Amino acid sequence: MPKHLPHDDYITAVCAALDKTGPEVKDGRTDDCETRGTYCYLNAVIELDMLTVGLQDEWPHGLLLIWEWHTGIEAGHGEPERGPVWQFAELKDDGSNEHPTDLPVHGYASPEAVAEAARRVASREIQAGSPLGYGQWLGWTGGIIGGSWERADELDAACAAWAADETP
Repeated sequence: MPKHLPHDDYITAVCAALDKTGPEVKDGRTDDCETRGTYCYLNAVIELDMLTVGLQDEWPHGLLLIWEWHTGIEAGHGEPERGPVWQFAELKDDGSNEHPTDLPVHGYASPEAVAEAARRVASREIQAGSPLGYGQWLGWTGGIIGGSWERADELDAACAAWAADETP
């Protein structure tokens, strides 16, 4: 039986919001990830079903939403600072992806905010691989979408407790 991770309930809530408003979830999973031999971050990958919003021709191989929470212990080595971030990436025909781009939501965004941002990415209102630089979005001037999840403090505490148990 897989162990329960701190972000499982959050990602379940995000998937439910996506399924309610589209694009629906094709696959979603959570994990704790290993870098440089140490378990250093939590992540979730949500693959969206573009057929449910009639955009399968626009996104022939799919669209991913990625959530990561980093401990920050490797920030000096180029890894992200402590905390959460949402990103999106277009899938390629071989199943890989390129240029994950920050999603314009809070790291602990409400599930509805993530769903709204995903709809805007799906319609190409927000575009991946922006030449404008890290944290800027091609075609999007609307700033951060929505607010934080009502259980953000609880999730942050659970992620911090996980980090204390998992990192040296």
